[in-house]
Amino acid sequence: MKQFKYTSIAIGGTFDHIHRGHRALIKRGFDKGKKVVIGLTSDDFVKASGKSIIHTFPERKKSLENYLKKEYPKRDFVITKLEKNFGPGMFTKEIEAIAVSTETASRVAEANAERRKRGLPDLKMEVVPMIMAKDRTRISSTRIRSGEIDTEGNPVERVGTVRE
Repeated sequence: MKQFKYTSIAIGGTFDHIHRGHRALIKRGFDKGKKVVIGLTSDDFVKASGKSIIHTFPERKKSLENYLKKEYPKRDFVITKLEKNFGPGMFTKEIEAIAVSTETASRVAEANAERRKRGLPDLKMEVVPMIMAKDRTRISSTRIRSGEIDTEGNPVERVGTVRE
């Protein structure tokens, strides 16, 4: 039986489009944690963060559940709604670690400061490098929504554009 580094690890995101970067983050969580706690941002939190989304929370949750059940069958995971950067589970003994992108790693110091106030040990961090698109710019849901790239990071040719 596989030995895991952590009993429970957290990851978080909007997951409007499950792209290569999301898949790398999710994979790290499932590779390192026996149980994976996934914080999925609420529609209100996304809007308050100044981002836009195409899919609603229920749609994003269903898509994420389908992906996880297909890719990680028989694995233990839970999806929780995030109303701010860290869900309440981050401030319990259950969560030992968090998998984050290089872009969001700096936020973990904030969570660890709050954990220390509560007498909890710091979260261990599993940092996942940003995944680059073919154009060497990071893959993001914003770029996918704009029609610039697809979920794999390939450029999308727009109708009526000429490539040289």
